Amino acid sequence: MNNKYSLPKDGGLIAKSAPRDIIHRYEKIRTNVYENEYRAVQYVADNIVRAIRNYNEAHCSNGVYDETRPFVLGLTTGRTPLGLYSELVKRHKEGQISFRNVAVFSLDEFYPIRSTEQQSRNYRIHEEFINHIDILPENVHIPDGTIPEERISEYCDSYERAASRIDLMIIGVGEDGQIGFNEPGSYSRSRTRLVQLTYNTRKVQSGAFFGLENTPKMAITMGIETIMRADRIILMAWGENKTQIVQKVVEGEITGQVPASYLQAHPNIEVVIDENAAQMLTREQTPWLVGPCDWTPKFVRKAVVWLCGVVHKPILKLTYKDYIENSLGELLEQGRSYDQINIDVFNDLQHTITGWPGGKPNADDSTRPVASKPFPKRVVIFSPHPDDDVISMGGTFIRLVQQGHDVHVAYETSGNVAVHDDVVLQNIDTSRELGYGDHYAEVGRIIAGKKKGEPEPRALLDLKGSIRRAEARAAVRSFGLNPDTNAHFLNLPFYETGGIKKGQLTEKDIEIIVKLLREIKPHQIYAAGDLADPHGTHRTCMEAVLAALEVVRDDEWMKDCHLWLYRGAWMEWELGMVDMAVPLSPDELIMKRHAIYRHLSQKDIMPFPGDDPREFWQRAEERTQNTAKLYDQLGMAEYQAIEVFVKMF
Repeated sequence: MNNKYSLPKDGGLIAKSAPRDIIHRYEKIRTNVYENEYRAVQYVADNIVRAIRNYNEAHCSNGVYDETRPFVLGLTTGRTPLGLYSELVKRHKEGQISFRNVAVFSLDEFYPIRSTEQQSRNYRIHEEFINHIDILPENVHIPDGTIPEERISEYCDSYERAASRIDLMIIGVGEDGQIGFNEPGSYSRSRTRLVQLTYNTRKVQSGAFFGLENTPKMAITMGIETIMRADRIILMAWGENKTQIVQKVVEGEITGQVPASYLQAHPNIEVVIDENAAQMLTREQTPWLVGPCDWTPKFVRKAVVWLCGVVHKPILKLTYKDYIENSLGELLEQGRSYDQINIDVFNDLQHTITGWPGGKPNADDSTRPVASKPFPKRVVIFSPHPDDDVISMGGTFIRLVQQGHDVHVAYETSGNVAVHDDVVLQNIDTSRELGYGDHYAEVGRIIAGKKKGEPEPRALLDLKGSIRRAEARAAVRSFGLNPDTNAHFLNLPFYETGGIKKGQLTEKDIEIIVKLLREIKPHQIYAAGDLADPHGTHRTCMEAVLAALEVVRDDEWMKDCHLWLYRGAWMEWELGMVDMAVPLSPDELIMKRHAIYRHLSQKDIMPFPGDDPREFWQRAEERTQNTAKLYDQLGMAEYQAIEVFVKMF
């Protein structure tokens, strides 16, 4: 399955009518923005195939390639190139391209590590790319993580000499601006070397290694000067978690604290990103500063909300001077006075607020986000993990149940790998103390038999999955939903690898969701519309829902069905995008918190807490309370907290 999820566009920069130099005037590196990762990958793959073909044509005599001088392709590792590798393999199998006259140089490798370990760059690039193409083994160059430490400097020098001529370098960028393992503070003239990994980098990588304590502290990486010697460079980035670093690399100053910013000095480089990674670029974030715009009502709201933030005023206090002095003069040329724009945007934003997310029965719904009929509605809430439902939209979930709708929650994955071993032992011990059998020693042996870096034993994963199911059932039971009839545990196969790396989304995953949808025939669907890593679980689950909806799109019940998107625990929709805002009372906020509490395995010692040390209920409450403050600052009524949603269709 391809990562094609993107939000509908509503207004924005009219790129076709403006000269390229105007559109890109804030960008110090030529940047191409695509609707989604899939379309961007097609562009990069086209460039790679074309470059190889052109090179071979120039170095081919009587149909014979000069194998002493193959085309040299530098390749990044990690999650960013996964879609590209898949596309290149597909094109190779279709006969579009051969790699027999291509040499590959990988950018980096952990140290020390064996090539047989699943977390090694060597293992991953072979599994995802090298093993599926016709490249000659002698043309594959990947740093060796087993070189003895006393020989490492000599080895790095030899790798540097071998990588001295790269025709096309494909790289990604870390969230701190790393290219390869060139960490912040790297010297611009650095070459291939052994480096110490920062704590942040090791923490990011620790998921794959099943804990920080198992994560290597060092790595071999090409240097910045090595990368800069490439004839041509394409830097790729996908997802919302790359927005800040993309903006710094493309529009910021060159600094050693953002190593990728050194690329601004390369004579032949381009950045290829999806819309989610581009959100903080000037042409996406504030396009009215760049050129002419399509002023749709939602886009006007985005601009006015931005203006309120700049001048620190509520909507109805904005003045003509505020608009003119902040580059929104074009908006005033659209046929409305500034005060009429203020009133229209105020009303538009006010109409997003509703205490009836399923529609208010027997009410005038002409300005409400949800129709009053039918009532009650059948609702399906898709939750990627067994706690995203209550963390991200728990207040709305509670309202839908208490207002009488037929609400179903579908937990797409088991979430089993996110349960700590100690939590399993505690649950088994509790069962023993209650007299339901003594399996403590047996489970202890299973845990003790785990092998570093390998998928967890299925028996242990089954126990962890059971714990998470029980927690999810307790959470929804706490506010009145019957878990026996209305909680569905889909256990999508793509997730059940036993390791951090998940499988590919397949038709089996889609069929499970299609079956559920056709059983319930919902009027409303809620799904986690996260815009971060396109190869992460949330995004994969979103792709699965969209693929299932494509299958059922002609079903009769789909005519009255609408898809609403919520966000995860860390990010929130911009108010300019919001279609529905559900206010929560103090009591509802407490009820939501108590539902989150039921997920005991995700408190305190969860294996993958992320960078935020707070518990999920704390993150969720701060997010929704901040949203309420933003509405208040714009001149709306003051609420305790607000959950917001974007309508996909």
